[in-house]
Amino acid sequence: MMQRILTCGLLFIALGTSARAADAPAKTAPVHPGLEKIKALAGTWVEADKDGKPTDKVVSVIKVTAGGSAVTETLFPGQQQEMASVYHLDKGDLVMTHYCVLGNQPRMKADPKSPSNQIKFLFAGGTNLDPAKDMHMHEATLTFIDADHIEITGVAWVNGKPADDHCGGMKLVRKK
Repeated sequence: MMQRILTCGLLFIALGTSARAADAPAKTAPVHPGLEKIKALAGTWVEADKDGKPTDKVVSVIKVTAGGSAVTETLFPGQQQEMASVYHLDKGDLVMTHYCVLGNQPRMKADPKSPSNQIKFLFAGGTNLDPAKDMHMHEATLTFIDADHIEITGVAWVNGKPADDHCGGMKLVRKK
């Protein structure tokens, strides 16, 4: 009987503690100019045609998550080559992990010397890859044209040097 009372008492304490934690204000997400620019891209992005007009081809879906502390990007959603990238801060630096269709996960860090209308991500390691030989995304540059137009360029590496026939660039338009 005493054990039941103790168990119930501990359960009430645990429930009360979790209820108070749920009522506590959420921690404010850290502010970083680059992350804020990426957050502003939340939405669906389609490929632009040769004249810069939107097509029906969805290339990227961007969502802010984790209380504003991370941004997820799904590239080529629903297609065989679907991939994901996650942007967040690490000790004040803007970083990105790209979950590639190649089965590897290169990590990149934003170059603080990027021009104000760009964020250039540089290779900073990864998992499931040997950068000296395996093909992987090694760099990515995000160029902000205006609120509804962006350009993405990427550089893939294989055998420790750029692979000219992979990645390249895309011009995207925000789907309205």
